[in-house]
Amino acid sequence: MNISQKKKTLYFVIVMIIITTITYLNHFDNSFHFDDIHTIVENPNIRSLKNIPTFFTDGTTISSLPQNQTYRPVVTTSLAFDYWLGGGYDLLYFHLTSFILFLIQGILIFLFVKKIIDISFENKYNFYVAAGITLWYMVHPVMAETVNYIIARSDLQSTFFVLLAFVLYQYSAFSKKYYLYLIPILIGTLAKPTAIMFAPLFFCYVLLFEENISFLSLFSKKLTPSILRVIKVVLPVIIFCLVLYIFHNSMTPDSFKTGSSDIYNYLITQPYVILYYFGSMILPIHLSADTDWVALETIWSFKFIIGALFVIILIIIAFYTSKTKKYIPISFGIAWFFIALAPTSSIIPLAEVMNDHRMFFPYVGLIISLGWSIKLLIDFIQRKYPFNTSYIPIIISSFLVIYAFGTYQRNKVWHDDESLWKDVTIKSPKNARGLMNYGITKMEKGEYDSAETHFKKALVIKPYYPFLHINLGILFNLKGNKTIAEEHFKKAIQYGGNYFNSWFYYGRFLWGEARNQESIEKLSKSLELSPYHIETRRLLMENYLELEEWDALNRLAHGTLQIEKDNKEAQVFLRASIQKISKLDIEEREIANAPSLEKYLNLSFKYYQNKQYQKCIETAEKALELKPTSFEAYNNICIANNLLGKYDLAIDACSKALDIKPDFDLAKNNLNDIFKRKNLINELKVLISEEPNETNYLNLSLQYFNYGLFENCIKTSKEGIIKHPTSDKLYNNLCAAYNSLKKWSKAVEVGKKGLEINPNNQLLRNNYNWAVKNGK
Repeated sequence: MNISQKKKTLYFVIVMIIITTITYLNHFDNSFHFDDIHTIVENPNIRSLKNIPTFFTDGTTISSLPQNQTYRPVVTTSLAFDYWLGGGYDLLYFHLTSFILFLIQGILIFLFVKKIIDISFENKYNFYVAAGITLWYMVHPVMAETVNYIIARSDLQSTFFVLLAFVLYQYSAFSKKYYLYLIPILIGTLAKPTAIMFAPLFFCYVLLFEENISFLSLFSKKLTPSILRVIKVVLPVIIFCLVLYIFHNSMTPDSFKTGSSDIYNYLITQPYVILYYFGSMILPIHLSADTDWVALETIWSFKFIIGALFVIILIIIAFYTSKTKKYIPISFGIAWFFIALAPTSSIIPLAEVMNDHRMFFPYVGLIISLGWSIKLLIDFIQRKYPFNTSYIPIIISSFLVIYAFGTYQRNKVWHDDESLWKDVTIKSPKNARGLMNYGITKMEKGEYDSAETHFKKALVIKPYYPFLHINLGILFNLKGNKTIAEEHFKKAIQYGGNYFNSWFYYGRFLWGEARNQESIEKLSKSLELSPYHIETRRLLMENYLELEEWDALNRLAHGTLQIEKDNKEAQVFLRASIQKISKLDIEEREIANAPSLEKYLNLSFKYYQNKQYQKCIETAEKALELKPTSFEAYNNICIANNLLGKYDLAIDACSKALDIKPDFDLAKNNLNDIFKRKNLINELKVLISEEPNETNYLNLSLQYFNYGLFENCIKTSKEGIIKHPTSDKLYNNLCAAYNSLKKWSKAVEVGKKGLEINPNNQLLRNNYNWAVKNGK
């Protein structure tokens, strides 16, 4: 390059950066979407730079979802740096990293394009053609998905390093001689394995631009020496990329799934998809973040036929234009388009038949092919029908402004979940996931009826979609219909038991219903499927804390801190497990530092709900120290003593509450319940004293059990067994009471004795089995 050429390049780079930045100025605060959630927001691995070495040895660190865990350490490393730079999930830093890389990629595209068109056709306008092609790519609306969608950075990084490899090969003799241009391919493959497509791209480049061999002449015997030279240059690259592929494949976790297994239907759909991709280059008006396209079922389809014809025509054009040096950029661009699409538009079936971000890499070639074709067409028209060429820059600039405006609008679509999914429901109305996700945004705003409408529309399209049933469960729970909510959570497990989400959300629902043991069962399955999901761990620890299962809590807290060392909640849970301090005990300590009547009353009632009746009484007494006339505190003491079976103390407390507030209906109702319980127990005691038969002992022990007085149930059952040693039913009551107190070994012991008396007592056998299971 001479000095003026370097200055022109510098000026262009500045202009390109300014134009691209203005185009994307409204995207820097766009939110996380789609796979950003499990790879960034819910991925604890990116929250510490100390995890970076692990990213390169363990592919599971990229996502909290096993099905999505693949080996992309460069992506995960960049996300960890974003998290570190922003001090958390600051969207600006995540977007800034991607955008800076995108801008540098623009420079690489310019250098790459300028070189290949100079090789093909020396012309004073080549600089401006390369500049126009580059700007077209940079402001094209299709690129908006990859730039806005943070985890799509994998496409950006792999494409960037492929272009860097080519530019190093083109401009650096040193890199060319010592194969240093392969270093970017190594890095790119660690971002996304599509970078290994550099090998066939490089083959086409050397064949067309360095040896001037057309695709039609590949099998000509006359050109054998030239083809051998091509092989000599390309073979090390092919071997290198093959080794990279094998290495990457070996590092990919077994849990990774591509999303589909229907190869044939996926494959026959791709010609029409390719036609769509090509059309979007010219007229990107149907872009959708999540399309409602489905795979074709037969080749006897208009879509397949028209798609296949288009692909054949494009291949013919690529072969024909490869014969003439002047047209080689067209041929090479088409070859790039097909080669870059091969990983997603061939025999590897993915969950969706097409995606906008899949065009990012292929469009480098397609835009070269179309851009150069437009240049040659203008030259042809100018020769045939001379006109004032000064209008050309104005026309081209106008088109670029239109494309840039389209990109600016796409950035608005990607602003948040509501704007994104609303656009999807308009562009892809048959997409169940789109309808569901838009419904979720309505649910989050409290617009439950609107959410339900969208969910039900989605249900018609995809009735067995587990994630839809999860959200229906959440919705009906919010609306207060817990029975229907639970039915949907169960359906989510039925239709999607291999997804951790199905188990997690059911477990969360059960936790909210204080069904801790059931919640633990579901959340444990969720954790098994997704060990890195921190929220599953947190809810499990909440359950263990509430049940005071200290050993389990200790193990889980330790495991969580190994994943995320600075997790403050896990640290609190760990301390609680060591000191054996319950959640409510922790709250009581905090209240002691800033005591108030309301806090103690609330805590007292929480102890009551948690069946810690003595603590309920003690906390209510602390409330009375602050306000001796607190009728609420006396009422709490009343209901706690009632459930402890201390009826006289309960009567005394309720009476004091009514002395202070005679119209306190709650205390009146509690007092009536106390007298009812006390009288019933006394009547049953009298019956035993008058006639100590098995039935009377069974009735009294069962009544104690129903009142939650398990120690009294045990005492009465034992007294009955002394008088009626062959009563398997009394042994059943005894076993059930021990189970309720979690005295598993005692329950097993008495259960076994009862079953020796009557092996057919199914209720006793169930209680015995429960004791055995938990005792283990």
